Amino acid sequence: MPEAFVNSVQPALEFIPPNFSEPVRWVVNRALPWWLKHKLNIAQVDTENVGTLTQLYHQFQSKKIRLIVAFRHPQTTDPFCLAHLFWSAIPQAARQGNIPLTGPTHSHFMYDRGIPLWAGSIATWLFSHLGGTPIMRGKVDRPGLKSARDLLLDGQFPLTVAPEGATNNHSEIVSPLEPGVAQLAFWCDGDLRKSDRPEQVIVVPVGLQYGYINPPWDAIDQLLSSLEADLNITHSPQPNMPAAETRYRRLYGLGESMLDLMENFYRDFYRRSLPEITETDPNLKFAQRLQNLLDATLTVAEEYLNVKPRGTVGDRCRRLEQAGWDRIYRADLPDMCPVERGLADWVAREASSRMGHMRLVERFTAVTGKYVREKPTAERFAETLLIVWRVSQWIQGNSASNPPQLGAQRAWLRVGEPINVSDRQDAYSQDRKGAIANLTDTLQHQLESLIR
Repeated sequence: MPEAFVNSVQPALEFIPPNFSEPVRWVVNRALPWWLKHKLNIAQVDTENVGTLTQLYHQFQSKKIRLIVAFRHPQTTDPFCLAHLFWSAIPQAARQGNIPLTGPTHSHFMYDRGIPLWAGSIATWLFSHLGGTPIMRGKVDRPGLKSARDLLLDGQFPLTVAPEGATNNHSEIVSPLEPGVAQLAFWCDGDLRKSDRPEQVIVVPVGLQYGYINPPWDAIDQLLSSLEADLNITHSPQPNMPAAETRYRRLYGLGESMLDLMENFYRDFYRRSLPEITETDPNLKFAQRLQNLLDATLTVAEEYLNVKPRGTVGDRCRRLEQAGWDRIYRADLPDMCPVERGLADWVAREASSRMGHMRLVERFTAVTGKYVREKPTAERFAETLLIVWRVSQWIQGNSASNPPQLGAQRAWLRVGEPINVSDRQDAYSQDRKGAIANLTDTLQHQLESLIR
């Protein structure tokens, strides 16, 4: 495993209040086209049905609605594409459709409180001054929820949220949605009614998908060879085998080798017994092996951090993260004597190390045994190989923050059909859990329908 991320106990994590600054947004807006093209290798951002969002933005500014933009979150580059949507595409659609809008078209947004821990102080300052509000996802974060609730009710801009909760690095797989967007929407509608305000609450889904301008097969082959070298795999070309099948077999071989290494690692050093698999279909067998490995990996962290294994893999990861943070970021730090501080450092290092098992699982949550086989496009090959690359680099203790750029990409932003949450308030009053689940399910299906 790589070195512990944290080597000593830290002060308690403080809430970072949103502090929107128009001059900051203006500067970032000017830099955005260059950043997209030259730093992120996104040569083109296309939008579909943006007129719907523009009309909703006009209704928001006219105080007829409160608006949540719920977007797909496949990659860490997504916020930059969304910035293009708000800062460029909406104003352009407004001009073309003679839709009156005032001031900057922008959005408040929710982000994971853990991002500033690895992104640094500049990102922390920037997120705040762009109107972002943080949330801790592994517990009931009252300050974070209150801030998001206040912004949704009275904020200067709509609120943008990623209902998946985290990236999965797959453009064509929507992870199971968390219920937070639905709960925020129903809370907002209730707050409006208590204040006798006429606005309705609208949730609009936005799909986000990436593709390559030209399929980068040569770069994919080079990355395959590099990863094979990391795993000591020798590739022997077979004559007359189609290139697509050759690539798939090499990719599958990478996955099997990685699974073999990780299974042996957890058996030998953490005494994890992995169940025997009787499945004969190679892809289904791979998927079962992976799920068994992820379960065993999480259990290593859960047993140490005393966390019960409940819910989905994502739920388990969030609780583990919070349990680790509780041992690392301590409110009682100022009151510790030197010896107690030394013990707290020890606890923090061990907690951070155990959280590494959870971080490993996070990188594999959306991987299946059939994603590439059922549709062997350059995009699916590249996405899967880049996941393996990130895991390989991370395990070796190298930085995985600058993955190989395989080729110029194109991003698609597709606006879906608005969902009127106020129309569902009676159902929420009668059955809160059922109404939240129903709205979340509706949003899940809409986001999936926006994948092309």
